[in-house]
Amino acid sequence: MAILVVGSVAYDSVRTSLGGPHVSLGGAATYFSIAASYFAPVSMVAVVGDDFRLEDQRLLEDHQVETGGLTRVKGSTFRWIAEYGDDLSEAHTLDTHLNVFADFQPRLSPTEKNLPYLFLANIDPDLQHQVVQQMEKRPKLVAGDTMNFWIEGKPEALAKVINSMDALLINESEVRQLAGESNLIRAARHILRQGPSIVIVKRGEYGAIGFTNTDIFAAPAYPLESVVDPTGAGDTFAGGFMGYLAASGDLTMEGLRRAMVVGSVMASFTVESFGLDRLSALAAGDIRSRYREIWKLTYFGGPDDPELPMRNLDAVETSKRSNH
Repeated sequence: MAILVVGSVAYDSVRTSLGGPHVSLGGAATYFSIAASYFAPVSMVAVVGDDFRLEDQRLLEDHQVETGGLTRVKGSTFRWIAEYGDDLSEAHTLDTHLNVFADFQPRLSPTEKNLPYLFLANIDPDLQHQVVQQMEKRPKLVAGDTMNFWIEGKPEALAKVINSMDALLINESEVRQLAGESNLIRAARHILRQGPSIVIVKRGEYGAIGFTNTDIFAAPAYPLESVVDPTGAGDTFAGGFMGYLAASGDLTMEGLRRAMVVGSVMASFTVESFGLDRLSALAAGDIRSRYREIWKLTYFGGPDDPELPMRNLDAVETSKRSNH
């Protein structure tokens, strides 16, 4: 089944210890769409300027991303300039030029209003809520992302849109900030009480942890010898996660667990290159192979296979009592 994503398309200029600045196509909706497109049809709603390159349009279309909702207006495309130090878990923003994105007002087509899966990428929560209100009927799954800027600047609007989500995907520092709680588990539980039935905490090189009201699941990050550029990894994770769910239709806890592993797999490809170079060039075998490798990495049999070779604790307790 098809996914609708609403978010940003940008040109990123990124420098890491391995080089740069490297200027490439980016934006949350772009990374999400390319990742999800390996599993399910994707329709993108975003805005770009008249400087948006035809080869970048073709890249999206080559991945069968529906770009009818990609509006081209006069002006420059959103640009983000950043660098990473030795700690690749945090980007240092040097400059942001919103350009045409500053006036972005998502308008959905009749087809887009009826798509069964919706992802609200990191944009103004008022715009996210407007998108939800435009849907003709409730999608099977509404998921979204946000960031510290909106947590600090628009808490009431953000609370309103989070209440309409089924799943919130958010990074570790932001989940604590949003909940006002330093303990990760208590923070996730707090957000679950605000409306979503699923909270997924993205933890970079440490993978992700998913919370529901009855379950917790940790998906590891795929171990890599070299990370080139982590830009877009979280959006790629979301694309893999939503892509798997839309393709399988499995919204059970088991399906959500597999979707998180798929998200982790897809994110591992993104960080291996600047921009979309690695993610956009994948073959099906690349994805399947890495998915199996994560399964082997984490598999250790059932909880009683073999049974834990523990001492006779009843005898130990009896001995303790007799000694006292």
